[in-house]
Amino acid sequence: MPTLRQLEYLVTIVDEGSFTRAAELLHITQPGLSHQFQALEREIGSPLLERLPRTVRPTPTGRAMLPHARAALAEARRATTAARRAAGLATGELHLATLYSISYGLLPAALGAWRRSHPGVRVRLFEHRRADELAAAMNAGQADIAVGPPPPGWEGPVRHLGTEEFLVVTRTDDPAAGSARAPRVHLADLAEREWVHFTPDSGLADLLDQACAAAGFRPRVAVRTEQAPAAANYAATGLGPTLVPANTIPPHFNGAVLRPDPPVSRPLTAYTRTTPDPVTAAFLDILTDRSLLTPRHILRRLGPAASG
Repeated sequence: MPTLRQLEYLVTIVDEGSFTRAAELLHITQPGLSHQFQALEREIGSPLLERLPRTVRPTPTGRAMLPHARAALAEARRATTAARRAAGLATGELHLATLYSISYGLLPAALGAWRRSHPGVRVRLFEHRRADELAAAMNAGQADIAVGPPPPGWEGPVRHLGTEEFLVVTRTDDPAAGSARAPRVHLADLAEREWVHFTPDSGLADLLDQACAAAGFRPRVAVRTEQAPAAANYAATGLGPTLVPANTIPPHFNGAVLRPDPPVSRPLTAYTRTTPDPVTAAFLDILTDRSLLTPRHILRRLGPAASG
C-alpha cells in the first residue's frame, strides 16, 4: 500500500515536471527521491512516469493514480485540521473552492467577517472557471466547502444561499437603456448587436449563450474576456452589451445597468462532502448572513422594479 509520503512524491514530481526541482521542494536528495519513487512503482507494478529529456510525463497508470493521490493528500490535510479543531485549537486552514465570479462578487464581505471572527484560521481559496470543474474538484477532495450552483446528484450536505441575478450592462447613452425608472431591456432587441462575451472555457460564456438562445438569437462577439468585472468595464465604454452577475458590479459604476427580459438567474449553494465540522459550519453561517446576492446599490439603481 503506497504511503502518503510516496503519494506526495508523485504529485510533486508531476507538478514540478522534474525530479531535481521536486527534490529541492521536498527537502530530500535527488537519489533519495528516485529510490523512494522506484519503490512506489514496484508497489504498483507499473511505471508511473515517462522520463523525457527535459521533463517527465505521467504514463496511463500514473494519470489514473494522480487524482486519487491528490485526493488522499487533501483528505490527510483536512484530517489534521479537524483534529486541531477538535482539540480546541483556533488555528489551521479552511479550504474553500468557488467560481471566479463568485470569488469577486459574493465572497469578500464573508471572508472579511470570517477574518475578524477567526483570525487564527487561514483561508485557502481555490478558484474555478466552470461549475462542473468546481464540483469535480470538490468531489476529489480539494476543499472543505464549495460555493457555486447546486451540483447535480451531489450526495453530501447542500445549503441553499439564494438566487443570483444577472444584469445587462451597456454604455449610459445606449438607446436600449430605456426608462431610468424601470431599467429593463428585451434581450431580443439586442440580437443584432456585438457583445462583450466570455472566453469559451468560462461558465459565464455558456450562461450568456443560453440566455441569448432563449431570446431567439446567437450573440455576435466584439471581444472576449475571462472576468465579469472586465466585461462590465468594456461594455460601459461602448464595446457592446454584456451579461454579468449583479454582485460583480461595483458602486458608482459608470455604465447603464438593466434587468434583462426574460430574467436571467442561477441558484447558489454551499456544499460539502461530509457533515460540516464546527469551523466549517461557522463559515457557512457567516456566508449565509453576508450573501448579498443583489447588492443594495444595484437595487437602488433598478428602482421599484427591483422588488418584482
